[in-house]
Amino acid sequence: MRDMKRWETGEGILFLERAGVCRGDTVVDFGARVGHYTIPAAVLVGPGGAVYAFDKNAAALAELTQRSPASATGRIATVHTTGETELDRPDESVDVCLFYDVLHILPAASRHALYKEARRVLKDSGILSVYPKHVAGDDAAEHFKDMTAEDVSGEICSCGFSFRKKVCGQLSHTNSLVPGCVWSFAKAHGD
Repeated sequence: MRDMKRWETGEGILFLERAGVCRGDTVVDFGARVGHYTIPAAVLVGPGGAVYAFDKNAAALAELTQRSPASATGRIATVHTTGETELDRPDESVDVCLFYDVLHILPAASRHALYKEARRVLKDSGILSVYPKHVAGDDAAEHFKDMTAEDVSGEICSCGFSFRKKVCGQLSHTNSLVPGCVWSFAKAHGD
């Protein structure tokens, strides 16, 4: 767990910056759990930014709040959900949506609804950043058993996004660090 804490306050901040999170941003972390991405995002966005941590696990959100360092205090708002895909944020009010290691638990219809919600809440210049874990060839699970990361990218693009970039490095996964990549998308215009 010491490596994870070090990642959250160092390497994770740099990784999220490479993925597109900037100082002053408003970020949604959907499926935040105990905050392994929420915490570095809150440190990175600084006093002018905010991070909304959505999760259906109230105990995980309580742990996130307890673990948050002073450098993130006041920037993290936890949002307890019932597992729905609605993002309780106003239209075009978010700079970055993080969907990290969560999409594989959602059936296709729910994923599509979530992508459309991201499109609604993201500013025109906003970024959807996805960690497509548990796809075919990567410990495939649940609804991604027969999908590749490229299939997930295509699914996202079919919902009004265009691929922007892929960033690879050490990522958090179930309280440990593993090599992986996140895929970032911008809102497609003219559709």
